[in-house]
Amino acid sequence: MFSETDLQASKIKRLAAINIAVALVVIVIKYLAYLVSGSVALFSDALESVVNVMTAVTAFAAIRLSAKPPDSDHPYGHHKAEFLAAMFEGAMIAVAAVLILLKARSALIEGVKFEQSALGIGLNIVASILNGAWAWLLINRGRLWRSPALIADGLHLYTDVITSVGVVIGLTVAILTGWHILDPLIAAVVALNILWMGYRIAVKSMSGLLDEAASPEIEHRIRQVIEANGSGALEAHDIRTRQAGRALFIEFHLIVPGTMTVEEAHAICDRLENAIETAIKGSEVVIHVEPEDKAKPDESGALPLEGS
Repeated sequence: MFSETDLQASKIKRLAAINIAVALVVIVIKYLAYLVSGSVALFSDALESVVNVMTAVTAFAAIRLSAKPPDSDHPYGHHKAEFLAAMFEGAMIAVAAVLILLKARSALIEGVKFEQSALGIGLNIVASILNGAWAWLLINRGRLWRSPALIADGLHLYTDVITSVGVVIGLTVAILTGWHILDPLIAAVVALNILWMGYRIAVKSMSGLLDEAASPEIEHRIRQVIEANGSGALEAHDIRTRQAGRALFIEFHLIVPGTMTVEEAHAICDRLENAIETAIKGSEVVIHVEPEDKAKPDESGALPLEGS
């Protein structure tokens, strides 16, 4: 019998595998667009799709690794593997940007000759529509299943779609006006744009690797659940969170009356853990029980509870 977490991990892995196939289809279409047109701008768009394939493969490998259960060497699991995949994606985007800039420089020096530009633009539009729909699906499912790798890939593809729209518009203007120099200039702009995108992905991933806290909305929800299910305890303080891939680790100190038995305190902890892990999917809770003389003032952010 599979748990809900196992089923979710299976869905994520399946979507990551399909992502590789979609990336391959898109790169074939975009490269054909470049071959039939000779456009450097379309080449830059196709080269970015090469990065899409590489990052899709990396994301799939990272998702498989992150789904592995904890072991003796990794007692907290392998969740952060997805952040490493997103870091790699940022690095590959930077490499693609440099290659595009080199190609644009050569085109500026040697000049550009368009061939079947209308067919090339049409193929690029088809690839962009496919990319846009797939990007929406990845971001939507990535947020639903709390997968940083899927979200990073989706955001990358979404930026790719915006880039493709700009390329198509700019290339159309270049063809209609005869200003062919616009083609390599557009490619250079594409390179700078994806370089900025790679930087943002890398920074976000680094934040996750450095144990970034949960969002204010989730932390507020955690406090609400503790308050609603902490009957019998006196206070909760030092509530801390850290996000590691799909897992959210939550820990806090729980103040109980000094006369309370271990069994009673344990029952309260069980109730709180079950409530939090039900309300916040993917969370893992650790509670440190303390006697009432360890209570902290309200100004410290402590959460007063009803007590017994």
